[in-house]
Amino acid sequence: MAQHRPRRRSVDPSSMSENPALADVIERNICTLIELRREEEREKGLQERIADWITAFSGSMGFLYVHVIWFGLWIPLNHGWLGIRPFDPYPFGLLTMIVSLEAIFLSTFVLISQNRMQAAAERRADLDLQFDLLSEHEVTRLIKLVDAIADKMGIAEAKDPEMDELKQDVTPESVLKEMQRRSGNG
Repeated sequence: MAQHRPRRRSVDPSSMSENPALADVIERNICTLIELRREEEREKGLQERIADWITAFSGSMGFLYVHVIWFGLWIPLNHGWLGIRPFDPYPFGLLTMIVSLEAIFLSTFVLISQNRMQAAAERRADLDLQFDLLSEHEVTRLIKLVDAIADKMGIAEAKDPEMDELKQDVTPESVLKEMQRRSGNG
């Protein structure tokens, strides 16, 4: 009986570190994850790249410094303190409009980036679930096999009632329904 495994990506062995403390499989997984993230970056369109850049910049200290300088010049300039005739006198209607428009656009760019990141997180969660379900199935099969070997060899621990529970396949649907029932949502 053939197991269906996910297609493995080729990992460049030269990109693996020489750290003997990490098992080869961990090194391979690290390299695979890095390559998957790079691939996601390469697949982003121009608009997504721009939205990510703006989102990253708006969350930086550089963005804060630009605004401190901007407001620090705008207010004295428009109070007439710098000897120049004010073009946006107090209560700074033009400044208020500009800042409001900036807030609208920044929040839109942040939402665009968050939506894309959420979609990527959902794909990773689906992948995690697939591996968890596969692992659960494999462990159940191993328990059945070990139990059969122990039974054949006459080992008394094989008669543990908990083993019978562990040998049962657990379906995600039954777990989800039970969780919903207990939380009062089903």
